[in-house]
Amino acid sequence: MTEQRQHTPGRDTAHGALARAWDALVETARRTVTDGLVVGTSGNVSARVGDTVLVTPSGVPYDRLRPADAVGVALDGTRLFGALTPTSELPMHLEIYRTTGARAVVHTHAVHATAVSTLVTELPPVHYMTAALGGPVRVAPYALYGTDELAANMLTALRDRTACLLQNHGTVAYGDTLAQAYDRTAQLEWMCRLWLTATSVPGGAPSLLTPQQLAEAGGKLKGYGQTDAARPASEDERAAR
Repeated sequence: MTEQRQHTPGRDTAHGALARAWDALVETARRTVTDGLVVGTSGNVSARVGDTVLVTPSGVPYDRLRPADAVGVALDGTRLFGALTPTSELPMHLEIYRTTGARAVVHTHAVHATAVSTLVTELPPVHYMTAALGGPVRVAPYALYGTDELAANMLTALRDRTACLLQNHGTVAYGDTLAQAYDRTAQLEWMCRLWLTATSVPGGAPSLLTPQQLAEAGGKLKGYGQTDAARPASEDERAAR
């Protein structure tokens, strides 16, 4: 993990793709702070461009990140470029990229989601957006942050899912773009807040959706929104190509 290779971006197009992806990554990381999903330097964000994984560095406030602070690693964790130390949660990010088609990963310490992770082993399906994450969101058993054990627990919880909770820790979500990974993170936090609110009513219990209802919602959600041909690509979508 500490070995460093000489980075030669090659063609200007490859270098430009990395630069655009880094800008989009920093913007997404700053948004997690603005939207209250992380406090200080907690949480981390990554994006895959080809076989290079760009990651936020460890312990650096997102508002201080500059283009020169870009950190890139290979899928095996070998440092490709960047003087700063990668996030301590690099094992989680790399496991997702090695085992899924993810192009972006967002990890936060969102307060409602973290609270739920201490109460249940799976977030009950209180809303149809559960289907957008692949089904009821599982909670990965606790393990020390930054460890291979945590990465393995997370991977099990993510089976057939695009997001999970980390017990007494936070959230992980991935997607085809940074925007999608972030949206899934925000949706998960909102559903956790919804469930906590519903269960806080004395004498009441929230109604839950059935597997059939979730399947119906999932089918309908696949056709939700605009087709790619109907709208221009975003900055992070272009960078990920």
